[in-house]
Amino acid sequence: MAHIERLRCYPVKGLDGMSIESARLTEAGTVAGDREYAMCDPAAGAIETGEGIQTLAYNGKQTDRIHALRTTFDPEASTLTVDPADDERRRFDLSTDDGRAAASEWFGEFVGEPVDFRGREPPAFVDRPDAGPSVISTATLEAVASWFDDMTVDGARRRLRANVEVGGVPAFWEDRFVGPDAPEFVVDGGDGPVRFEGVEPCARCVVPSRDPETGDPLPDFRERFVERREATFPEWADPEAFPHYYTLMLISRVPEADRGGAISVGDEVRVSDQGGR
Repeated sequence: MAHIERLRCYPVKGLDGMSIESARLTEAGTVAGDREYAMCDPAAGAIETGEGIQTLAYNGKQTDRIHALRTTFDPEASTLTVDPADDERRRFDLSTDDGRAAASEWFGEFVGEPVDFRGREPPAFVDRPDAGPSVISTATLEAVASWFDDMTVDGARRRLRANVEVGGVPAFWEDRFVGPDAPEFVVDGGDGPVRFEGVEPCARCVVPSRDPETGDPLPDFRERFVERREATFPEWADPEAFPHYYTLMLISRVPEADRGGAISVGDEVRVSDQGGR
């Protein structure tokens, strides 16, 4: 049976995620608490776009120094705990001005650039504020890990950073949900069914090529990835919906009528018979 295998939230953009048993879908259509905080460029300010106010945020795309940190987050206390490999543990209360200022100072020194820790209401600092949760299957993670000698399934999970992981389905199951004739899928959550529409396949950046523990890149990662992705591209996917083969993971959208509810690990997942949107 197709089901929710794992749920992940990334409270601070670019830092470690946390496993959660249940995820509430906000009125913006995102996972509650996801990318709620970010390390922003203080000189960039806020940029008004058609999709809301976005602020330039530091993550692994800007600096591989991020990979040297292990972090945990307490959502009840809004406390970020940082364990540098070569320094003492630190805690920052991101719910207060003083706590964010302290985090800004420490992280700025760590990455070697001015940093301004900010928090924001949903859609917060997700890359696509008009979209929703990212989705991947466990089998896809297993397939990708098999392409590289030094990659584990958990390592693939940490590299690709999806919100929703679906078990009980074949590799690249999520590819079927993009394109003009694509179906939806439905999660039978405790608050009622929640529909997920496909928006686009996720074009990948430099982050998946790096070891999540050390930041060291895998040699020829992109070339190997594209070669294997093309060779294993599923027959059920619409190739016209994929701009290139350096894509993996579904960017979804939760329709407004289905927002505000929750999904949980173990919930059944089914493909809707409604095709073409």
